[in-house]
Amino acid sequence: MADRLTQLQDAVNSLADQFCNAIGVLQQCAPPASFNNIQTAINKDQPANPTEEYAQLFAALIARTAKDVDVLIDSLPSEESTAALQAASLRQLEEENHDAAARLEEVVYRGDMLLEKIQSALADIAQSQLRTRNGAPPPAHPGRILTRTIICLFLNFKTLFVPFFKP
Repeated sequence: MADRLTQLQDAVNSLADQFCNAIGVLQQCAPPASFNNIQTAINKDQPANPTEEYAQLFAALIARTAKDVDVLIDSLPSEESTAALQAASLRQLEEENHDAAARLEEVVYRGDMLLEKIQSALADIAQSQLRTRNGAPPPAHPGRILTRTIICLFLNFKTLFVPFFKP
């Protein structure tokens, strides 16, 4: 991707090309002018040319390119933008970046903790299933332990990820 000045130069060159092409095509397609009502055989044999369509086409192209040039000019830094203002803007962006990185690290840490709890709960469930298959007596109140584990997992998941889904 080219920088803004190169894009601006390309747009100005495109605008110049469009002007030249428009003049050339309109000149080529224009009906010849008559002098003192003298018509020649060549003029009568030429079909009518759609000069109005070409004029509208080139007008639309030139207008669109001129708008692009305006947009590119507006996107250039202003004269009021000093090095100090740019440095302050960069410092602010760096601070925002550090804050976002800290939030991301916290979420990753909490996600890892939640993953460990889920893996522990799955291991407990697997152990309970193995014990019941082997005929070993289940621990006291296995339903309560499982219910508490699921509720804790749900609450941890909700507190971890719900803030990211709020608009």
